[in-house]
Amino acid sequence: MSSLPSTMKAVLCDKTGGPEVLRYTEDQPVPKVGESEVLVKNKFGGINYIDTYYRTGLYPAPSWPLTLGQEGVGTVAAVGGSDVHGLKENDEVVYLKQGSYAEYTSVPADRVVKIPSGVSDDTVLGGFLMGMTALTLVKEAYEVKKGDTILVHAAAGGVGLLLGQILKDLGATAIGTASTKEKCDMAKEHGYAHMINYKDIPDWVPEVKKIAPEGVTCVYDSVGKTTWEGSLEAVKRKGSVIYFGNASGPVPPMNIALLSKKNTKIMRATLMQYVVTRDELEYYSNLLFDYLRDGKLKVNIHKIYDLKDVQQAHKDLEGRLTSGKLLIKTT
Repeated sequence: MSSLPSTMKAVLCDKTGGPEVLRYTEDQPVPKVGESEVLVKNKFGGINYIDTYYRTGLYPAPSWPLTLGQEGVGTVAAVGGSDVHGLKENDEVVYLKQGSYAEYTSVPADRVVKIPSGVSDDTVLGGFLMGMTALTLVKEAYEVKKGDTILVHAAAGGVGLLLGQILKDLGATAIGTASTKEKCDMAKEHGYAHMINYKDIPDWVPEVKKIAPEGVTCVYDSVGKTTWEGSLEAVKRKGSVIYFGNASGPVPPMNIALLSKKNTKIMRATLMQYVVTRDELEYYSNLLFDYLRDGKLKVNIHKIYDLKDVQQAHKDLEGRLTSGKLLIKTT
């Protein structure tokens, strides 16, 4: 503990707004480690769309100033108390906790998982939050079965590329949408049987119906505002539509009578409500580690940004200029 610095590099968000509200500093106090917590010296932080929701005010901030970042990977620098799930100093770990846009993050020990041998730290973080999101979608939000036909929006995004591989492994036929030929080609390399370029074909629902005349078994929709109606059109009778993101804005208030047309089931899913308990977190993280170790899941790292360049990372993400996972190097 005595060897720890008193200040650190971090990115703070003082108010809601565009990427310009993200403020880089080198004199943020290193957080104290509390009882049943561990202090992690971050190596990489993950950048996810949810970070932009907090920054813009779509999701309310717990306090100001706010350090964004929902996940990180690094080494345990200090341990608080004895109830820390066997974690000790110098363990290589990955965690779910807001505050990873910084050199150090204090994390409740039950949100921290030790990285097993055979998995690199950039790969594990590249697949951690997004990989567990994909696994909870196919295991619980709608349990995918062999022979299902599944539509995934933003197929070349971080979750989308992982979903394509998992769906193929489960024996489902994956149809994806993306905005460029390059993204469509990348998605096909990651398990998608069919891709639709919605910039070339704005009316994409008929294209889906050409592939699945009765409609798809399930839609995984992380885009929201611009796709939600088409997703309901594309699903088959008694099918499911799982909304799990708001890349284009939130789904507007919906007339529930729309669902009676085909007895459609809908859900708004979020990873954090699937990994509330320690057992749930361990189950899904171990499942993810198995996929990574067995080579069944290839993680595509779009770019690793320096901590001081987080504004640009948010601009790239919101501008649909990325495919795969974005990381920040925090050291």
